[in-house]
Amino acid sequence: MGDQLLDGKIAIVTGAAGGFGRVLVRALLAEGAKVTALDVSEAGLAGLKNDLAAADPDRLLVKLADIADYAACHEAVTETIRKQGGLHILINNAAMGMSAIRADHMIRGVSIQEITPEMWQRFVAVNFSGNWNMTRAAIGHLLAQRWGRIINISTSFFTMLRAGFQPYSPCKAGLEAMSASHAKEFADTGVTVNVVVPGGPADTPMTTEPSGISRNQLIPPAVMAPPILWLCSAAADAVTGNRYVAAEWDMSLPAEEAEQRCRAPIAWPHLALKPVWPGG
Repeated sequence: MGDQLLDGKIAIVTGAAGGFGRVLVRALLAEGAKVTALDVSEAGLAGLKNDLAAADPDRLLVKLADIADYAACHEAVTETIRKQGGLHILINNAAMGMSAIRADHMIRGVSIQEITPEMWQRFVAVNFSGNWNMTRAAIGHLLAQRWGRIINISTSFFTMLRAGFQPYSPCKAGLEAMSASHAKEFADTGVTVNVVVPGGPADTPMTTEPSGISRNQLIPPAVMAPPILWLCSAAADAVTGNRYVAAEWDMSLPAEEAEQRCRAPIAWPHLALKPVWPGG
């Protein structure tokens, strides 16, 4: 990819202080974009800003925001447009991991009796509704300018269907379905919707030490940047409704070929070939 691939573009990244978030903020800035970094961790945002001190401070806006709160999402979008000069890219990355319930969840699944109603509601509010909140807050602006990118960070189908991985797994399954629906809804508007998944457990704080997996076996967070940068570029203007497995993006290949090799349709379209619907 050439220098300043995203010059003039403005992005919002949620969960910006986490493992994937930091990688994506850095990558977007390196390609010339302005970035608003959202997170619920004030210390994390301060650390992010300090880490990126060498970047043009005028291109990075950090903001404390809980995406479970629609008003906070609307404020973040409004402030981005006012202070950064617009909005073109929304990367819905923020999520709560299963370690919020128990650190050893990967080797000993979480039972339904361990999940309090309050914890279930919080997961749904962040991991599912939070993505809708941000999309809803941003979509009016994106549609009006007839150009936009919405990229949702999801997980593998195996994880969605895995026992002992609730509430995380059904929230991601819901996000997958929502992404497919939005891709169809916004077709031919200039606003694309795609999903990117790492391809397995990644070397982020979500994968805790008691996971039983050696850190050198985990997927490095940096794999998320190439497919996402490409999706944000002009080369992907007509690309929507796809999911990309980032770990399978081959950097030795031209971007267009790498993209084709690691993409599939969002969600489970083969299950909808014979719709149970009047006239279907």
